[in-house]
Amino acid sequence: MHVDTDAVRWFQQVADGMTVTEVSELERVTQSGVSRALARLEAEVGTPLLRRSGRTLRMTRAGSAFKRHVDAMLHQLDDGLAAVNQLIEPETGTVALAFELSLGTWLVPDLVSSFRADHPHVQFELKQVRGELVTSVLGRGEVDLQISTVRNTDPTMQWRQLAIEPLRLAVPSGHPLARRVVIPLAEVSSEPFMMLRPTSLLRQLCEDLCKQAGFRPTVGFEGDDLPTVRGFVAAGLGVAIVPALREGSPDAVTGPLRHIKIADPQAVRGIGLTWSTERRLLPVAELFRKHAIDRATAGLFPAVAKGG
Repeated sequence: MHVDTDAVRWFQQVADGMTVTEVSELERVTQSGVSRALARLEAEVGTPLLRRSGRTLRMTRAGSAFKRHVDAMLHQLDDGLAAVNQLIEPETGTVALAFELSLGTWLVPDLVSSFRADHPHVQFELKQVRGELVTSVLGRGEVDLQISTVRNTDPTMQWRQLAIEPLRLAVPSGHPLARRVVIPLAEVSSEPFMMLRPTSLLRQLCEDLCKQAGFRPTVGFEGDDLPTVRGFVAAGLGVAIVPALREGSPDAVTGPLRHIKIADPQAVRGIGLTWSTERRLLPVAELFRKHAIDRATAGLFPAVAKGG
């Protein structure tokens, strides 16, 4: 059974008291076009839905039974169309954004707040993901965009670098090296290292930096997030290689921690924006993508905090 939604809507209007002439004027369709559509609808249903009473059309008993379901169906349809319109409308839509946990204290808040300053009615669906060597949530179609330190090599994905993030050696404030400005990693080769799990991309990067410095780090603790790693360093249990702190970030209040610049120029990690080339971005997501790239190009991201 094929039902013309226009015919159903015109039936609803006539059933609610409008004349065929009024419907034709409202919908900008000829009166004969409206009448033929109503006749086709009755043929699809299998029984008359309207009967003429003088100059007006009134519902038959079948029409009254049908009308209750028509009202519910069109209400659901209109709600669905409104939801889609809200999704694709740049000023009232929703951006589905995934990001690594460590970027949720400075970069993502900066991008979202600066974007919403110009687009206050846009909503965000934020999905935190760990910096692990796993399939991107983009590949599963769960989000529009992803901000991470993982450069996706999938040919169906586009990656654009947003920033280069310096890495620092975190030590307790009472550590003998705490006053140093720059330090080669080889000088802490005998220290226990507080690290993320082996599946973390940052863990892999830390191990590579230590290897380039001529040693294999002794792992004193493995954690799931950077705040925990920093907490163990602050407690005097070892050192850690962590991202530099950014101005305005809650982490910038370091307390009993010191962050020392690492001499190795490779002690950095790239941060990029990724999106699928196989799916066209909705207008609001495209607007946010452009905003992130423009902000990166203009160098407007929070600077590295003093002592970070």
